[in-house]
Order: sequence, then C-alpha cells, then structure tokens
Amino acid sequence: QVQLVESGGGLVQPGGSLRLSCTASGFTFSIYTMTWVRQAPGKGLEWVSGINKGGDRIAYLDSVKGRFTISRDDAKNTLYLQMNNLKPEDTAVYYCARPKAIDVRSFEYAYRGQGTQVTVSS
Repeated sequence: QVQLVESGGGLVQPGGSLRLSCTASGFTFSIYTMTWVRQAPGKGLEWVSGINKGGDRIAYLDSVKGRFTISRDDAKNTLYLQMNNLKPEDTAVYYCARPKAIDVRSFEYAYRGQGTQVTVSS
C-alpha cells in the first residue's frame, strides 16, 4: 500500500535551518507530482510547495519563497524540503502528500504522511 514517511522535524531557533525528508513506497514515485503541506496550531491545512515529475516545475507559498527549497531524488523515492531562515510562523506539522492532480499547486491529496513537527522558537 502507499506509504509516505516524513522525518527531519524538530525544535530550531529563529533563523535556523531544517531539512525534511519524505520516503515513499507502494507506488511509482517518479511519475507523480508531490507536495508539502503544513498545519499550524489551531489552523487549517496549508499548501507549502509542490514539484512535478522530473522536477522542472516547482512552486512555493509566497511566505516561504526564497527560504524553502523543494527537491526530489527519484532513485531514492524521497522528497525533500530544505527550510532556511526559519520564522516562528513556520511552526507547524509538515506533511508530504501525493496530490490527486498533477498541478504542483494542488491542495487536494490522495495520500498524506503522518507528519513531522517543526517548532521555531527561541
């Protein structure tokens, strides 16, 4: 069955960096658009970034542009999110997701991982 397993979250000070990973199994990872979504405390789910198959189409939420970088390694069936210059408002549970559509900005997902907590605080 489809499995998405995130890792790499943690507690970091403002201005710090984290690299999230998502290992996929149970489907042909390389042919799917993949996304990162997040849920901050008390808020709804929010799309953060997406990358298409092949990695030539990428998009970011405006508030993370220039700070976050999404990438994929199809040989390792792994999706990444490099997060630099983290801010307290980035605090959330981060999920990788396989959206229902191929659009890199797709919010509706067919599958989502269990999430990894990112806390940005001094």
